[in-house]
Order: sequence, then C-alpha cells, then structure tokens
Amino acid sequence: MQYRAPRWLPGGHLQTIWPALFARRHRGTPPAYRRERWTAPDGDFVDVDFQDAADPGAPLLVLFHGLEGSSRSAYALAFADWARAAGWHYAVPHFRGCSGEINLSPRAYHSGDFEEVGWIVARLRECHGRALYAVGVSLGGNALLRWAEEAGDSAAATVRAVAAVSSPVDLTAGGHAIGRGFNRLSYTPHFLRTMKPKALAKWAQHPGLFDRERMLAARTLYAFDDAFTAPVHGFRDADDYWARASAKPHLRRIRIPALVLNARNDPFVPAASLPRAHEVGPRVTLWQPAHGGHVGFPAGAPPGHVLALPAAVMAWMCRQG
Repeated sequence: MQYRAPRWLPGGHLQTIWPALFARRHRGTPPAYRRERWTAPDGDFVDVDFQDAADPGAPLLVLFHGLEGSSRSAYALAFADWARAAGWHYAVPHFRGCSGEINLSPRAYHSGDFEEVGWIVARLRECHGRALYAVGVSLGGNALLRWAEEAGDSAAATVRAVAAVSSPVDLTAGGHAIGRGFNRLSYTPHFLRTMKPKALAKWAQHPGLFDRERMLAARTLYAFDDAFTAPVHGFRDADDYWARASAKPHLRRIRIPALVLNARNDPFVPAASLPRAHEVGPRVTLWQPAHGGHVGFPAGAPPGHVLALPAAVMAWMCRQG
C-alpha cells in the first residue's frame, strides 16, 4: 500500500483519533442498513446489518468489526460507502453484545472467535449463493485470520479472499502496548467504559460466571481479559487467551488470498511485533506502511476522510478474482 499521511495530521495518535471522530466516512447520505437477527447454534442471537445492492448477483462484502465496534463505526461506514458505489452487497455481523442489545448466553466475544466467524461466513455463503469477500478490522481481523488458518483448504469454498486491517496478530504485544503510557490514559478507559457495563449485564444474567470484583477493579485490558474474557471463554487466564488466540503464529497455514495491513506507527500494535515475510505463507500479502495509525489512514484536506482505506483494500481484493 502506497500511503502517505496528510502533513496536517502527523503521528500515530492523531492518525488514529481524528479519523475515528471527525473525518468524513461516506459521500452523500449515510448508508442505510436493514437488520436481520439470526439464531446461533447455541440458541443465542446474532444481529447482522445489510446494505443491499440493486443487482441480486453482485458480490458480497462482509466486514467483521473491531473491539466494541459496530456497523456504525467510522471504518464500517467507509466500507459501506465503497460497496454502495461499487454496486456490491454488504454485511456487518455484530459480535455478541455489540449490536445495541446484550446477548443471552454465558459468553461474549473475543479476538480468537474463529468458530463464530466460521458459522457466520458459512451462513452468508449459503444465503448469498456464491463465494464472498471478507474484511476484518482490528480484533475482527485477527478472528478472521484465525478462521482462515483453522479452515485451511476448505476456506476457499466459502470465501475468495480475506483482509485484516490494523489487527493485533500478536495479542500479547498489542495487549501490553495498550496498557502503557498515553495508551493507558486514553484508549484503555475508552474501551473499558463500555466493556465493564456489558460484563455486569452478563453477570446479572448468569451470576457467578466470573469474579465480579476482579473485573470491576480492572484498569487495563490485560486485567479485564484475565478477570472476564479468558474465564468466560474457556481460557486459563489472559496469557493463555492471548497466546492461543493470536493469528501471527499460524499465518503459514492460510490457503486463500489474505491481506494483512498494519501501519508501523499504530499505537496499539508495536511495529516490532508485526509479521515478516518469512513468517507467513505464500498466499499472505503484507502491507506495512510507515504511517496510518490504528484503523486511521486519513486522507485529504481538513477535516479529511477515511475513504482511501477501503479503496486500497478492495482494489487488492478485486485482483484476487
């Protein structure tokens, strides 16, 4: 990816925060979604937002959102705008608890949720009638890569190509980075502000599911994952969760075209932790531009826009056939 950040928006933090809050994420009117509620294999529900194309036979783009994201996140709207302009169908499945309503079962979602991703893409493939393209952002990208790794050769029957944008494929490195310095003072409280109330709602549904007081005392994502995410999803602790859920150690196993895009100034994902060419399989393409922040990649004059990101990612996707 040939990306150069605007001169008026220097540094990884500004390139992360400004696009999420102020940059333009669509042309004209906002994308209009219709929602379907699906019953999951365990009896819980998953909400999927769709933007339909005029041509029933048009390709389908699926986007898996990031931590505490949704179909209304800036990047989700930017990809929706690309799909609308290209005449593609578009779908944003919400990880459990992220659609505006708490889910029912004694679980939530996590970075290695490849079984959930697999069930969703299989159902979309069945409904759409042809192979689809999938993009995952941050947490959603790591989970998508984990699915592609686990699926191996069988992934090609469902998805033509995948892309992971700003994904912490080394969760240990990323998790500790977000718990230090400025990150701990800014980004960590932003995430915990919504994650803790959801955990409390989950406790109200299923008392005793986790250590409530330890969760409430958490001041870092590591502490939250250690108290809530790991035990609720069958991991021993946060270290076990981060090690087993990380996509980086398994990138050689991917058998479909896969793009892994990370800015080297991403505040959440240390550049030293990014995969190198010798660590990935032949179907994996690495884009690691010097700038872009975390799911930022802003462009244009102030206030800027985030439309260059989906344009670059989808140009790569379309070349995969």
